[in-house]
Amino acid sequence: MAIKKPDMILIDVDGTLVDSVPDLAFCVDEMMKRLGREPWGETRVRDWVGNGVERLVRRALIGQLDGEPPDADFEKAYTIFLDLYAENTSKRSLLYPGVREGLDYLRSAGYALGCVTNKVRQFTEPLLKDLGIFDSFAIVVSGDTLEYKKPHPAPLLHAAEFFKVEPSRALMVGDSISDVKAARAAGFSIACVPYGYNHGQDIRLAEPDLVIENLAALRAELEQAA
Repeated sequence: MAIKKPDMILIDVDGTLVDSVPDLAFCVDEMMKRLGREPWGETRVRDWVGNGVERLVRRALIGQLDGEPPDADFEKAYTIFLDLYAENTSKRSLLYPGVREGLDYLRSAGYALGCVTNKVRQFTEPLLKDLGIFDSFAIVVSGDTLEYKKPHPAPLLHAAEFFKVEPSRALMVGDSISDVKAARAAGFSIACVPYGYNHGQDIRLAEPDLVIENLAALRAELEQAA
């Protein structure tokens, strides 16, 4: 598979740039304990991450991907989780291998870079700053920046408008079916990493334009792109 050389590249956070599951799992388990329930552990939580913390809390309460807990249970749990995550946004989270090298190359090559995530701004910006990559991006579109979030195309189109770039000249880099759907709806090309949070499914099944080992591997693809 090949991609056209883009004028703008947008990159997802959780599961693409940052392995944030260690912090998220810690907060989920502490939340469950405070609710008098059994913790789930990092392995189970890993399959629930990828659609924002509200969805994660709902999944933790019912122990599965789909479905809804009682409203009262959610409201109580969500408040506990937000307090925990505010104190544990980046204590255990790490950049994936190849991220620093990939961002350094993209910046040096002059690409317009943005970040698009479903994580709310309250947690996104401190995480990126703590890990030393916030300044790599000219725009950060968080889950609460707009009315809609991925897989809706609005966050991607918002960034394209910011850079004055046509969607056909834009590339999204992500890790999940949500990223693929958003890119397709926005008219972007889409490259995916295989190591992220896609609820246990191989991202190749979503048929992105390109699968790259890590962000650093994007360099070779861009250098041979037309």
